[in-house]
Amino acid sequence: MTNEELEKYAAGLEALLFVHGEPLAHKKMEAALGLKPGEAEAVLTELARRLEDPARGLMLVRDREKAQLATKPAWSHLLAEFVKEEVAEELTPAALEALGIVAYLGPISRAKLEYLRGVNSIVILRSLTMRGLVERFPDPEHPQSFLYRATLDLVKHLGVAKEEELPEYEKFRGLLKIFEENTPQAQ
Repeated sequence: MTNEELEKYAAGLEALLFVHGEPLAHKKMEAALGLKPGEAEAVLTELARRLEDPARGLMLVRDREKAQLATKPAWSHLLAEFVKEEVAEELTPAALEALGIVAYLGPISRAKLEYLRGVNSIVILRSLTMRGLVERFPDPEHPQSFLYRATLDLVKHLGVAKEEELPEYEKFRGLLKIFEENTPQAQ
């Protein structure tokens, strides 16, 4: 791989990791970027080298199988204050929409949530998770993915003993089932 190709792939990988927001397997990186098996390592090394620049706020966290972008520890004070302010603010209509979908249709994957909403939802899911309203856990059917569900704190805050007691819960679950049966890409 030439230096020019390596730089191009490193930029593409940075964008991919930024949008993905979660650990990404090397195989998925290679497939997304059109790399040959084993080439992800060289691209990751180049991206890590670029991110070492003190003027950059991100770093690459990785192990043998996956990698993820993260903020550098030097910015933790800034991020802690930002998160504190963010959590203190009221939920936006978009966050309430996502929260409703997770509460009624969860556990749900981020991909399915984004399909239903029609927009990227990683920032909203992160905010809802930080607030303790939503929790994520590994998807047993897809080890590289996560599912999201309402937390017990949210259920308690809503004044019900369990999600099934939410108003019109069965109606919305039924609508989802009909939707999934008639929309192959929602599966």
